[in-house]
Amino acid sequence: MLAAIWAQDKNGMIGRDGQLPWRLPNDLKYFKKMTVGNILVMGRKTFEGMGARPLPDRETIVLTRDPSYTAENVQVMHSIEEVLDIANQQTKSVFIAGGSKIYQLFLPYCDYLYRTIIDEVFAGDTYMSDVDWSHWKLIEKKEGVVDEKNLYKHQFEIYEKV
Repeated sequence: MLAAIWAQDKNGMIGRDGQLPWRLPNDLKYFKKMTVGNILVMGRKTFEGMGARPLPDRETIVLTRDPSYTAENVQVMHSIEEVLDIANQQTKSVFIAGGSKIYQLFLPYCDYLYRTIIDEVFAGDTYMSDVDWSHWKLIEKKEGVVDEKNLYKHQFEIYEKV
């Protein structure tokens, strides 16, 4: 299974200066729950924005056009075809985890979309690629808990390709 997973504000913004512009522990827990034991695919900038280290208990693939790029404890790939070949051979789920250009490349191949919508507007410089929602069916929607650590109203959505 190939899926994309991301969080966005009301305007589709997903990042600022290579980082998340909000603090929402519920979303980080959700991301972890969905991706542990699976494979993450991300671009070099996203990987480096996370400290250039793989997340625990997940295989990480870094996609880059730089043929000399290396990083410890990750697979480095240079084409969408390499990633799709890996995804087609896996029993594990493969999650596309950013950034914007990487989502744009892989959305046509995804079977599922996992989207967190934060009911706020933040300042940022990176936006989610356009999604043609006519190809997707909402199969699950869950309100996130707002509390002293999770200050923003948010919801988790799962879409399946139709």
